[in-house]
Amino acid sequence: MIIAIDGPAGAGKSTVAKLVAKSLGYLYLDTGAMYRALTFKVLEEGIDIADTKKITDLASKSIISFINNPDGQIKILLDGIDVSLDIRQSRITKLVSDVAKIKGVRQVMLKLQRELGIKGKVVLDGRDIGTVVFPDAEKKFYIDAGLKERVKRRYKELKGLGQNVTVDAVEDDLSNRDKIDSNREFAPLKKADDAIYVDTTDMTIEEVVSKILDSL
Repeated sequence: MIIAIDGPAGAGKSTVAKLVAKSLGYLYLDTGAMYRALTFKVLEEGIDIADTKKITDLASKSIISFINNPDGQIKILLDGIDVSLDIRQSRITKLVSDVAKIKGVRQVMLKLQRELGIKGKVVLDGRDIGTVVFPDAEKKFYIDAGLKERVKRRYKELKGLGQNVTVDAVEDDLSNRDKIDSNREFAPLKKADDAIYVDTTDMTIEEVVSKILDSL
């Protein structure tokens, strides 16, 4: 079975997807981390964010993979190097939507995501899993939450990573990412017609996970 979990930034979908996968003994694929890894490489190589051809070429030459550890920790490897922490930097967060909206990049990632998930017994989360990557996934969920709640969650997450951020900066970033993700020409963020909508604003992580597991 393929389980697709989509939703906006800060809605908690990655945390939920990871726990659902662990409960089922499934592979977990954080597709957002794939775009973050590429964004990290773009910045490390000093490529202009507006140079879509160079970035697309870079995507096609990059090797992105995952390691699902028995303890539930997920590592993302970029060309064989663990970049799990590097890709959570604020500089990556600010630019990842700009990289992810590039049509050529999404086409490269789409192919890789399908290769990684085609065998089944996998939970994928992202923006276009149920609409583009696996439109025939057996189970689809759209995880959402109010902006203020998403800001609160993302702020807490970033502070926990030791990043010096403000609530206003986080809100501006999420609002901007919502706009870019929802309005991009290729594979925009939207709920699949057959996805189960879950508003997590007033729910705990445990409640969301239970709701999804009960819906399978």
